[in-house]
Amino acid sequence: MRRYLLGLDIGSSSVKVALVDADNGAPVASAFSPEVEMPILAPEPGFAEQHPDTWWSELGQALLKLRSRHPFQSDEIQAIGISYQMHGLVAVDRQGIPLRSSIIWCDSRAVAIGNEAFQRLGETFCLSHYLNSPGNFTASKLKWVKDHEPGLYERIHRIMLPGDYIAWRLTGTMATTVSGLSEGIMWDFLRGDVAADLLNAYGIDKGLLPDLVPQFGHQGSLTADAAGALGLKAGTPVTYRAGDQPNNAFSLNVLSPGEIAATAGTSGVVYGVTSEAAYDPRSRVNAFVHVNHQAEAPRYGVLLCVNGTGILNSWLRRNIFQGMDYAAMNRLAMEVPPGADGLSLYPFGNGAERALENRDPGAWMEGLSFNRHDARHMARAAQEGIVFALQYGMEIMSEMGMTMRTVRAGHANMFLSPLFAQTFADVTGCRLELFDTDGAQGAARGAGFGAGLFPTMSDCFRGMNIRQAWEPGADAATNGQLYLKWREGLIRRMDLRRTGL
Repeated sequence: MRRYLLGLDIGSSSVKVALVDADNGAPVASAFSPEVEMPILAPEPGFAEQHPDTWWSELGQALLKLRSRHPFQSDEIQAIGISYQMHGLVAVDRQGIPLRSSIIWCDSRAVAIGNEAFQRLGETFCLSHYLNSPGNFTASKLKWVKDHEPGLYERIHRIMLPGDYIAWRLTGTMATTVSGLSEGIMWDFLRGDVAADLLNAYGIDKGLLPDLVPQFGHQGSLTADAAGALGLKAGTPVTYRAGDQPNNAFSLNVLSPGEIAATAGTSGVVYGVTSEAAYDPRSRVNAFVHVNHQAEAPRYGVLLCVNGTGILNSWLRRNIFQGMDYAAMNRLAMEVPPGADGLSLYPFGNGAERALENRDPGAWMEGLSFNRHDARHMARAAQEGIVFALQYGMEIMSEMGMTMRTVRAGHANMFLSPLFAQTFADVTGCRLELFDTDGAQGAARGAGFGAGLFPTMSDCFRGMNIRQAWEPGADAATNGQLYLKWREGLIRRMDLRRTGL
């Protein structure tokens, strides 16, 4: 009998599933659903919501596609791992039924709440205990519900992150992890416990938080109902869960201090690992517990997020390049030289940006000429603008003492564009290594370690090889100068000169 590991990646664009061979670590098959991006509901400006039942429904569809591509028997699945979109709030009643749509990662409604708590508790206190401002994270989103939907708040039995909710649907167990609590700013790093001071300041009972389970290890078993709904075997263990960015780093074998991972999907992220509980004094980048954190060998992930990356490219595809696929858009972008003939694009159109101190300026263009520019220039300016926004955040990470020489990423999303990959290497000055892996594969590999099928963590990465590598090239100096010009435009617009950046 073949033995497989099943990884689930619950994103905001789609749900992806993957099979990995439990004996040799080779990727076997993958599928995702839906074919087009899942809608994000925006009932008011700055709001972003998805209903948790949508994720569950799309998970079922993705598994049907997976089975059609690579038929497997339900008893061949040895363990299940879960990756999920970070920072979301799922509020459920005693039956585990969601009381409202999930307030997801790019929702901006709780910015003022987090900023006020940052001042009331004290910036030094928050940064030393939580490594972050309470900001726009899960705890602040719950406080928003308490203030604006008090009747609904009184009915909440437990709150969960998106991955916790999927695990609940699978196993019937409401639980979370220390890493999960840290991403919601609900973990006190100094005290090694729930962030009681922040919850008390918000008037939130810590009894709303679910129990803790280990990052790797037994977290519950599939119920008969879940197994029947998904075509899996009752009793199959769930043995790993992590937020999408810690999991992406894990999937790329980014586990040791100094190692760096990147993604460029709906949002763009650079994620570096450190052994120090470091923080940015202005909370423009954020630190969380990494997946392999241990008291005797601490590991923290420093996360830079730019909300508007792949979503900018998909917006252009829908509204400017109608009927064209991304590969064709990439080819058009390469028809114009670096700098897009003076057109600059700032991709901040998907909610409050942490790197801009939780401001939401929207996206904008500079230098547009009706006589010179066409869709090709816009395609190139978008890709360059995304890289420049990531580099702006990486400079903040460098201020924290992080050294970046090599960046690992999956050969997917924006990194499928040779123009994007080369510009990233040119502007950052880093070697860029692309791997044939993704979050669903990473979740499957994590499940293998959690179930004891991979004896050591290094065994998780058997069968994973570099697909392509990019070094800074002939246009590196030119692209570096273009970035400095772009950054000056950002500073003018946002009035960020007070830091010297």
